Amino acid sequence: MKKLLSGNEALARGAWEAGVKFAAGYPGTPSTEILESLARYPEVDAQWSANEKVAFDEGMGAAIGGLRVLVTMKHVGLNVAADSFMVFPYAGTNGGFVVISADDPGMHSSQNEQDNRYLALVAKVPLIEPADAQECLDFIKFAFDLSEQFGTPVMLRTTTRSAHTKGLVTLGERREVPRRDFTPDIKRYSVPIYRHLLRPKVEARLRQLAEYAETCPLNVEESPLPPPLPPPSRGARPCAPTASPLPGGEEAKGVRAIGVIASGIAYLHAREVWPEADCFKLGLVYPLPARRLLDFCERHKTVYVVEEGEAFIESQLRALGVRNLVGKDLFGVIGEYSPQRLAAAAHGDTFPSPFADEVPILPRPPMFCVGCGHRTVFDVLRQLKVLVAGDIGCYTMGALPPYEASHTTFCMGASIGNAFGFLRAGHERTVAVIGDSTFVHAGIPSLVDTVYNGGKTTVIILDNGTTGMTGQQPHPAAGQTLKGAPAPKLDLEALCRAVGVQHVTVVDTWQRSSLLRAIRAALAYEGPAVVIARGPCQQLPEMRYRDLVPYTIDEATCTNCEACYKVWCPAIAPGPNGKPAIDPLACVACGVCAQICVPGAIVARHDE
Repeated sequence: MKKLLSGNEALARGAWEAGVKFAAGYPGTPSTEILESLARYPEVDAQWSANEKVAFDEGMGAAIGGLRVLVTMKHVGLNVAADSFMVFPYAGTNGGFVVISADDPGMHSSQNEQDNRYLALVAKVPLIEPADAQECLDFIKFAFDLSEQFGTPVMLRTTTRSAHTKGLVTLGERREVPRRDFTPDIKRYSVPIYRHLLRPKVEARLRQLAEYAETCPLNVEESPLPPPLPPPSRGARPCAPTASPLPGGEEAKGVRAIGVIASGIAYLHAREVWPEADCFKLGLVYPLPARRLLDFCERHKTVYVVEEGEAFIESQLRALGVRNLVGKDLFGVIGEYSPQRLAAAAHGDTFPSPFADEVPILPRPPMFCVGCGHRTVFDVLRQLKVLVAGDIGCYTMGALPPYEASHTTFCMGASIGNAFGFLRAGHERTVAVIGDSTFVHAGIPSLVDTVYNGGKTTVIILDNGTTGMTGQQPHPAAGQTLKGAPAPKLDLEALCRAVGVQHVTVVDTWQRSSLLRAIRAALAYEGPAVVIARGPCQQLPEMRYRDLVPYTIDEATCTNCEACYKVWCPAIAPGPNGKPAIDPLACVACGVCAQICVPGAIVARHDE
């Protein structure tokens, strides 16, 4: 049976077919849908963990205990799990263990563009990269077999396009894999004590994997493709640029003009641009099949190396002495690849776009949802003119106009430490803003350190009851598991008091005056202070489908002072008479605009 699936859905299906019994991760685009899809299969115990390292550690335990395990995260999430990721290969795994790193070329939803293939190299674990949805399903099944064959964790790398692009996928049946026997082995699993004995085994395994790569079925040399048929609706499609004939009869000697080495989604782009060329498609990207690639390069005058991210493949080939390569110097290292980009770089030609002519659209800057409590917090912070260290979440938008009230944003959990550092640098009135999920993920240790080292920092925890930016996933302070079961709800207020914060205030984000008073009191307190700004995410089902009475603006009372515009709510826009008007279909009745309307023109709407 075939089904239309995204790459992430196909990965989940493939993990299920491979007999996975335990899966853990932390939400992060473009990886989130893998675990969400896998949770729908009753045979799999799938869960969101507090952070990526916790997920990885739980997966290690389950795999050593004999299960097939999947751990998922976005590329920067592997930084959080890196300590465990780098040590686990020393011991190796018992049951199959696959970690998915979803990279983000182009930084569509990430703070950097790191290429995690290098982390696989440093950890000395095999790296697999699928190109499309079918390969996502097939390759992850292969990855579990490879993991158990060599007793090693395996990294599977996706990118934004391979994760989210959909395709027809041939489905299979689930293979029930019995739990492997586990015998305690201190000399294998107590790595710090026996590291000197385990280190040579890592190198020996890597040599075995390198030899295996030469015959790995995921590494395929392909012949030129037949010419494409013209699409019926758009006429003949211009052919991709063809290679010039080689001088001196080199073609007859077995040396062809162009060869292509590619992996992942970049392989599909390269195949479109150079259909007439031989192509070496890498599925097992590390370790490389060195002998086969050297032979391939020797048989071609020019070899294009097409890979998104850094020069991972290219640099290894150059280290082997290959000199006829064309790669990052031509195609560039920044951003995503496309057939248009490759063709323009290689030939200076315009490659035909598969899309209809683009229609100009008005720019739409990112903004908070209607009724989002984060909006009120940043409006107050802007008014107070304090130095704000931000964090990762929807509230990152607090750095954008009209607020411009978040002055640093780096990575998960950095806000509290940054604010403490500002204090040490002599800046008073510093505030850290962090979401509830991010606080649990990486903020708690920084709050402990602030108390321990005497930092007079105000920490605002934006508690909206969910992991909002990635699609409303539950977390330990939300009271629900990934599968929807009720769970103990972490008490953020009690936790803050338990680590030594004496001044803890909980305030409703929709009550602007109360919020202003609470933050002012926290800033005036002689010691670390926490304000828990609580207001449910407007995208949660209980908020989206509740009964409400929207607000309206009474034209007779309105003085057109435009103070309500400063709320920056998408539901408020100029009306037909030039005065502000509220869209009743968009309004969620938060009432923040009514609180700042001096004439009292904004009132609840009661239609007949």
